[in-house]
Amino acid sequence: QVQLVESGGGLVQAGDSLRLSCAASGFTFRSAFMAWLRQAPGKEREFVASITWSSAYIDYADAVKGRFTISRDNAKNTLYLQMNSLKLEDTALYYCAGGFRGRLYDYWGKGTQVTVSS
Repeated sequence: QVQLVESGGGLVQAGDSLRLSCAASGFTFRSAFMAWLRQAPGKEREFVASITWSSAYIDYADAVKGRFTISRDNAKNTLYLQMNSLKLEDTALYYCAGGFRGRLYDYWGKGTQVTVSS
């Protein structure tokens, strides 16, 4: 059974940092393309960052470039998102997603809430 379980979300103040984790099981994580996406209240889900299986290619949305860092530990089947200098507009439900067809994600987590206050 495939599972993606996000953790690490919470309530923080603007300027703070958070590290999200996504524990994967039930598929060959070390070969999968992985990503973080987010959805703010009343808005469509949007791409945040992605990483290839070897970490050779990493991509970020312009809104988070320079502040967020995506990484993975294939030995631990875990995906990470280090979020620094958080802004109010980063408030959203953050999802981990992955698969073997690029951004056509096969697997989704249930999300972890990140709330940034002033």
